[in-house]
Amino acid sequence: MLARRSILSIPALQFLLGQTQKLEMFGDAEAYDRFMGRWSRLMAPLLVDFTGVPDTGRVLDVGSGTGSLAFAIGDRKPASHVVGIDPSKEYVASANRKNPLPARISFQVGDAQKLPFPDASFQACLSLLVFNFIPDPAKALRELRRVTKPGGTISAATWDYGDGMRMLRVFWDAAASLDSSAERLDERHMPLCHAGDLSQLWKQGGLEEVDERPLDITMRFTSFADYWDAFLLGQGPAGAYVRSLNRDQLQQLRGEVKRRLPQSEGEGPFVLPARAWSVRGTVPTRA
Repeated sequence: MLARRSILSIPALQFLLGQTQKLEMFGDAEAYDRFMGRWSRLMAPLLVDFTGVPDTGRVLDVGSGTGSLAFAIGDRKPASHVVGIDPSKEYVASANRKNPLPARISFQVGDAQKLPFPDASFQACLSLLVFNFIPDPAKALRELRRVTKPGGTISAATWDYGDGMRMLRVFWDAAASLDSSAERLDERHMPLCHAGDLSQLWKQGGLEEVDERPLDITMRFTSFADYWDAFLLGQGPAGAYVRSLNRDQLQQLRGEVKRRLPQSEGEGPFVLPARAWSVRGTVPTRA
């Protein structure tokens, strides 16, 4: 068994208590891209299609990260103009460097809880895998509603950390089997990540025609290293937990994780499914 540690020193616990913002745990844009960016690129087109993004007009990507959602909107809606906003200067710089459509897509630093845009300035607002990281999601939703035109749509998606995001479910189940304190850090405890959570928030926020549904993807890993090495980059609660371990503890965890994966008998490729809960709602046309 892993030796018990003072979990209060682990940044992931601060995050779970709502005291750590996204940029503090996902500050390295390239590391984030290796850890979660490839998942975002697969999930982004599904959220665009589910949202029903209009063919023309301005669209806001809230928590744009390294640009996956904004690029998917730009690709699928060639007459749209997309603005991405994110609190991380590094993420914004990375997205701007990679931007294939600078005439129609732009990124800027900003806070979802205090958007620097006039009222009713976007046809639609979307947020991919971010809303559960916002310290005050209700306040952020009020801001999204403010900047979206009446009749426009607001949508978001968050990972189903309880069961559907198998990459992290395998990791945390393995960690908890070796270290009882890891269960408290398990991302299954995060807000807005279970069926009904997002739709409840959207209804409380006064949106109409609220619809929630799962979005499912699969990720192919070429090897165990392709899966495991991303956890060593210090990204998110899982990366913070890994960095709190000593060398022997890390090796124990590595072995237990590998044992639980589909290719545990070899080093060949394997696939893991992932599910996100998505929600969309319409801004009322009446006052």
